[in-house]
Amino acid sequence: MKKAKTHFVCSDCGAESVKWQGKCPGCGAWGTMQEEVETASVRLPDGRAASVPVRLQEVEMAPVQRFSSGSGEFDRVLGGGIIPGSLILVGGDPGIGKSTLLLQTAHRVADTGALVLYVTGEESPQQVRLRAERLGSLSDQLLVLAETDLDEIEKHVRARRPILLIIDSIQTVFRQGMPSAPGSAQQVRECTLRLLQIAKDLHIATGIIGHVTKDGTIAGPRLMEHMVDAVLYFEGDRHHRFRILRGVKNRFGSTHEIGVFDMQTVGLEDVVSPSELFLAERSIGAVGSVVVASMEGTRPVLAEVQALVTPTAFGTPRRMASGLDYNRVSLLMAVLEKRVGLHLQSQDAYVNVAGGMRIDEPAVDLGVALAIASSFRERPVPAGVVAVGEVGLTGEVRAVTRLDQRLQEAEKLGFTKMVAPLGNVKRLDAADSRRLEVVGVESLQEAIRIVLEG
Repeated sequence: MKKAKTHFVCSDCGAESVKWQGKCPGCGAWGTMQEEVETASVRLPDGRAASVPVRLQEVEMAPVQRFSSGSGEFDRVLGGGIIPGSLILVGGDPGIGKSTLLLQTAHRVADTGALVLYVTGEESPQQVRLRAERLGSLSDQLLVLAETDLDEIEKHVRARRPILLIIDSIQTVFRQGMPSAPGSAQQVRECTLRLLQIAKDLHIATGIIGHVTKDGTIAGPRLMEHMVDAVLYFEGDRHHRFRILRGVKNRFGSTHEIGVFDMQTVGLEDVVSPSELFLAERSIGAVGSVVVASMEGTRPVLAEVQALVTPTAFGTPRRMASGLDYNRVSLLMAVLEKRVGLHLQSQDAYVNVAGGMRIDEPAVDLGVALAIASSFRERPVPAGVVAVGEVGLTGEVRAVTRLDQRLQEAEKLGFTKMVAPLGNVKRLDAADSRRLEVVGVESLQEAIRIVLEG
């Protein structure tokens, strides 16, 4: 009997190797190489016509008909609503609210009279019913199916033809004939590929819940993220009320769009004005506190950056960053020391974005640097000031995008002054009437002088 061929696949990134290795050659993770039995390539289902090449200009276009998820924040992240035939992957930490989000979405869509199928592989129908009663998400058009065999799931989908299919979760689903166990890289990859084919063939929007690894990325091969149409991460602290749905991939809309939700006893509720939420508990006139204007997709969001600088009790100063890139904070501290003359080499520094928000945009550099300088010099930033600008290694303040939208958001919330890059200020229309004063700066040292010494 011929021996089956095997190879090893990384469960995190999907890299393959002919022999086992302790460290993945692709992503560098330890202990993630899993043995898989090689299988024959997947054949087209019987009766399915093979594709033929056509001229691009002759491709027939049909208008895209989105339907609403029932949540304005969810629709925003998806680019305006759910597209039939799209495959949406939702990941997040255990207990963060992924199942609650999609169950509420399923109920809202079912309330419009459309049929929705919710497939649960981790809970019994009774458990889903209990959660649905607590959330007020019972509907005649919402069906629940406790099944993990993908072939059986496909039979019910083809028989019922729902408008929306929810899979909770992809790590519990398996295909018969595959030698690996459910949740393995091979099973996750093959099940996702089959769900993709079903979604495209039947034009059924499909939402998939995925587990995450210890570093916060969706478990399974990275190839899984390439196959789906949208990848959404549900972020937040389980001990706090607020949740953020962040889009990192979207073939039908802008990426890095966010939706903000408030976790209540009756489920998730939309937060219409995130800026007001993140600034609601801000201490006016506190040392080390600066309001920054960040762009999250197409939405301007104002958030509070807090810094605490204190003399270190050890030989090596401690640095911590929450909600910001640690390496970026270290870079800004080096610029403050070299270009501005702040002696931070003997200071511990703790930097945080209040409210659980995470910001990766370089446009908040100026605000972070001002917060650190404010805490070090024990001088508060005036309450009505907003800062925006990218800081370079020579201490220059570089221009940012969409300054007009940031200005409108800051003016709407009652701020009186914005410190911004001089390159952006020169391009502003002088005829615009605004109550907010815009001050242009060329360097970090100039910004510190205006804000903290002016």
